[in-house]
Amino acid sequence: MNSETAYALTSVPAPAIYRQVPTSVLSDDTMKSRLNSILSAMQREGLSSLVIYADKEHGGNFEYLSGFIPRFEEALLVVNADGKLTYIMGNENLKLVPHARNSGTCLHAPVFSLPNQPMKHPQPLENLLATAGVQVSQTTGVAGWKLFRLDPESDKYSFDVPAFILDAVRIAAGGKENVVNATGLFIAPENGSRCINNANEVAFYEYGANLASSCLLGALDAIAPGKTEKEIGQLLAGDGQQNNVIMIAATGDRFAHANLYPSDKIIRHGDKFSLTVGYKGGLSSRAAYVVASEDELPADVADWLPRLAIPYYHTVVTWLENLHIGMRGGDLYRLVQETLEQKTWNWHLNPGHLVADEEWLCSPVYPDSDVPLSSGMLLQIDIIPSLPGYGGSSIEDTVALADETLRRELEREYPQVWQRMVARKKYLADVLKIRLSDDVIVLSNTVGYLRPFLLDKTRALVKA
Repeated sequence: MNSETAYALTSVPAPAIYRQVPTSVLSDDTMKSRLNSILSAMQREGLSSLVIYADKEHGGNFEYLSGFIPRFEEALLVVNADGKLTYIMGNENLKLVPHARNSGTCLHAPVFSLPNQPMKHPQPLENLLATAGVQVSQTTGVAGWKLFRLDPESDKYSFDVPAFILDAVRIAAGGKENVVNATGLFIAPENGSRCINNANEVAFYEYGANLASSCLLGALDAIAPGKTEKEIGQLLAGDGQQNNVIMIAATGDRFAHANLYPSDKIIRHGDKFSLTVGYKGGLSSRAAYVVASEDELPADVADWLPRLAIPYYHTVVTWLENLHIGMRGGDLYRLVQETLEQKTWNWHLNPGHLVADEEWLCSPVYPDSDVPLSSGMLLQIDIIPSLPGYGGSSIEDTVALADETLRRELEREYPQVWQRMVARKKYLADVLKIRLSDDVIVLSNTVGYLRPFLLDKTRALVKA
């Protein structure tokens, strides 16, 4: 199929958005199931203890079991093979432990606190770890947030936690040979516990994907010459929730003065423009030009629509329409490579990855990956083409895979969430002519919806 003739700019209604929807709460059963999954993984790997590191930026594995992250401090959660949990906390997070979803003992480590805070009753960290159950001459796992994936032998003893913590774990465990990287228990795409979600978790994460895409569409509608990046950026802040990425509302050339955030820069006709917003469970992103039609594009990028935007959009549609349970990650990678050749289009990240509390959890989509795409995976479309001299095109959103059992459970237990998913899929089929596998459920409102010209609020690319 020739992508240039397969799509047309067509006046279509925008997708529906859903404002102020309730957040599904993670159930006690889900939280216990998460702990049991990690305990089983520890047994599989022969670990007597697991030390889980967290800070505000890297708290997902900790939060997976605790339900919270340590604000502005480091923290450790020690899980023993018998199921005993110990929270080692700094000054300002001690009060959160009684609210932990999986309860445990609390130990105080003032060394985790902010600079110059009181250091009352300090104990060596290795002593606290020993009290928490880390044993000499037993194998202890350390979970940070990174999969190194460089060399199987060195990966086992590579760590991304602060040195003072790793040193203490090694002392408590009786030597560095007794301490291994165990982050994969959570996020290895082959068998990480966090890679597969139950119905309760899918409903929980749908809230964030819905919120991000609703905010994004509101911001797209507001873009106009004369406004500032800040005026658009404020529309991306939704329901007072914490973003899981730095939001982007950037016009023209980005990163002036090394700035990452929406600024006072004024939007001008003909600018390239980028928008990104993410919350737990989903990110939505767009990149296009601030014009109303193709003939308004700057002369040096006058062919941007057929040269970049349509081939890219065709690749996204191909990605969506071929996604199904049982597909191997390497097959999806190969499909993208065949549709949008890497050496020509200069994309270099994984063309698709898993989502959770983090915007990027891990990815089963890489060359020759034999990881099967499974029911319960939340996937973000993430293909980023680049051609010298041209502004980008972007349509990142979140979908998930769900077998019939998971779909029926969502329909039964979360009828409002399910109805939103059904409506989104119907819009894709009826309006955008994109037909998905029964295995695919849609978490973002804006999946498949691309306005290439930001001043034209009515037309989007549609399959011919």
